[in-house]
Amino acid sequence: MPKTRIATALKITALVGTAMLAQGCTQFRAHQGYIGDSVLISSVQAGVDNKDSVQGTLGRPTFVGQFSPNDWYYFARDTKQLAFRNPRPTAQTILHIQFDNAGNVVAVNQRGLENVVQLSPEGDKTPTLGRETSFFEELFGNIGAVGAPGAGAGQGSSGGRP
Repeated sequence: MPKTRIATALKITALVGTAMLAQGCTQFRAHQGYIGDSVLISSVQAGVDNKDSVQGTLGRPTFVGQFSPNDWYYFARDTKQLAFRNPRPTAQTILHIQFDNAGNVVAVNQRGLENVVQLSPEGDKTPTLGRETSFFEELFGNIGAVGAPGAGAGQGSSGGRP
């Protein structure tokens, strides 16, 4: 009788452990930004709407253009992430509405994932200008430069004798 209880306890422990390990491999999905309705978005038309009607239909923009208050942007992005990896975009919508100086809609542009840029850094070093020096060149590079012209303290226009 005790052997069956131990076997049952081991099976339950194994199932719970497997379930906990499987949770670490689940995908996390997230939404960032504007939550819009495609029917409402398609109802905004150039030459018909103005700032008040757009704000009444779509709400306040996600952000206004930095150089012109006549550019409104509605931004939304869906991402997924597996365990400890970086999140990857699965869907994106950028709605750009341009207004004239009177506040009337001039243009409505919608973009998607084609504007997402994947950057991959170059290894573990940042490329810099200049020459590459070895450890010993760094260590002994200033030997002999103490008395050289332009290498001493007090040189330049900050003071000192002429």
